[in-house]
Amino acid sequence: MIDEVPLRVLIADDEPLAAERLQLLLARNAGVDLVGTASDGEGAVRLAEALNPDAVLLDIAMPGMDGIDVARALARRRPSPAVIFVTAFDQFAVAAFEVAAVDYLMKPVEPARLASALDRARLHLKNRHEQEAAHDNADVSPFLDEFWASDRTGLVRIASRDIDRITAERDYMRLHVGARSWLIHHSMAALEERLDPQTFVRLHRSAIVRREFIAGFSRNPSGRWIARLGDQSEQPVGRLYADRVRSIAGR
Repeated sequence: MIDEVPLRVLIADDEPLAAERLQLLLARNAGVDLVGTASDGEGAVRLAEALNPDAVLLDIAMPGMDGIDVARALARRRPSPAVIFVTAFDQFAVAAFEVAAVDYLMKPVEPARLASALDRARLHLKNRHEQEAAHDNADVSPFLDEFWASDRTGLVRIASRDIDRITAERDYMRLHVGARSWLIHHSMAALEERLDPQTFVRLHRSAIVRREFIAGFSRNPSGRWIARLGDQSEQPVGRLYADRVRSIAGR
């Protein structure tokens, strides 16, 4: 089990003082081994290949390869380390989601936030190990079962089964979960392909809805279908998707 062995961590930061502060903070956390430090992106990739760390504390703004490029390179490794971004800039959160970072910390790093991020890394690795074991005995689903989106504290995991509906906002998609919502950088067509059609249905060029969130359908005066949703809101059904209504209603 991942919890029974130390978490092996690599630091990659081109600022010596920032790297030293992370080393001091890591020393306060039980069950963590610092296996190395790198001062640039290329060095981080080389050390990761040589040391095979469980997690990488990764700065974004570095000379040469930046942190996003490093994360992409590390993601191609098997097994790949859990990536925790540590940066002074907040505008890279969406890019961090796209490379599946487990957390996003802002400098100066608070000790409690670092401890929380390390716990997320442990959980991420544990879940991956369990999924790999399960995959040995079961078919792998081709559909997305989770999303990662940014919020004020970092990145948040959103299970696909918890999403009520997805709406398009220009180049972004908004995931609605109850009264809350998050933006992710994705296309509607790509999402439709990656979501389980037994769970989600596209009702409009800019809307995908969880089937169980649909309370009923009605027609407006012009004859267009309107979906009544579980939160009392309404979603117009696009003409190209009217056949979905008949399919759901069994007509």
